[in-house]
Amino acid sequence: MKSWIDALARTRAALANGIRGLFRPGSVVSREDRERLEEALVSADVPMWLAGKLLDDAAAARSGVPIRATVEQTLLSAFASKAAFSWESAVKPRVVLIVGVNGSGKTTTAAKLAWHAKRRGLTPILAAADTFRAAAAEQLRKWASSVGCDVIAGAAGADSAAVAFDAVKAGVSRGADLVIIDTAGRMHTKQPLMDEMGKIRRSIGKSMPGAPHETLLVLDATLGNNAVAQAKVFHEIVPLTGVVITKLDGSAKGGFIPAVNKELGVPVYFVGLGEGAEDLAPFDAAEFVKGLLGPEA
Repeated sequence: MKSWIDALARTRAALANGIRGLFRPGSVVSREDRERLEEALVSADVPMWLAGKLLDDAAAARSGVPIRATVEQTLLSAFASKAAFSWESAVKPRVVLIVGVNGSGKTTTAAKLAWHAKRRGLTPILAAADTFRAAAAEQLRKWASSVGCDVIAGAAGADSAAVAFDAVKAGVSRGADLVIIDTAGRMHTKQPLMDEMGKIRRSIGKSMPGAPHETLLVLDATLGNNAVAQAKVFHEIVPLTGVVITKLDGSAKGGFIPAVNKELGVPVYFVGLGEGAEDLAPFDAAEFVKGLLGPEA
């Protein structure tokens, strides 16, 4: 699996000019340092409320307290929710609904979650409720074959809500531990498509009262703060329980992640640090901060 240091290389590079020299022992933040750091934070899509606090805290660091330690603590404190994803539950199957816009990596994320479930000795079922894109169902079938799990799919153009309903029923009858439902990508600005997501959720609830137990939004890290706007709209339509950040290793805008956590009030469960299934890693705020700032001198 890729390390956090490697995965955050591009975001760290965007911050490099702003933080270079600040972490030397005995350094203080000059006005020029503050301007340079502010520009670097904005370029990495660190939210403005956090950028302002970082600047103030760094400037006010007590004599003898390393500025790096102050910055690390400020970043860590920005994560309001640090809950971990729960793989097991007294209720079986645990139903996980995957949502997001086109191209965010939903299908791959669903498959990688199934891979991780199998590694824990659990029995997952994948559901191809993206019936608009034939390639999505085929992609899930290939992953299911590789992972060693069942997949429930409908014909091209079939009712997505019906596929989700059938998948949950199959999970119950087959004694599965998890049912992971992939859905079609939908633009957060298109109300009819977003309304359909509500229909899918209701269908799942009819199939199994209380489900879905998790609704995970997949966000593309390369969008930076634009991903936060997406997340807010999805959260209004389908109450989210967690977020998955993909393509973090390809982004220079990873500084937006604290905004997702704090402004939505839901945890970031997983991040994509690379292409492999093992590179879908549980989010670790401490490792994120270390990866963002780089190794200590």
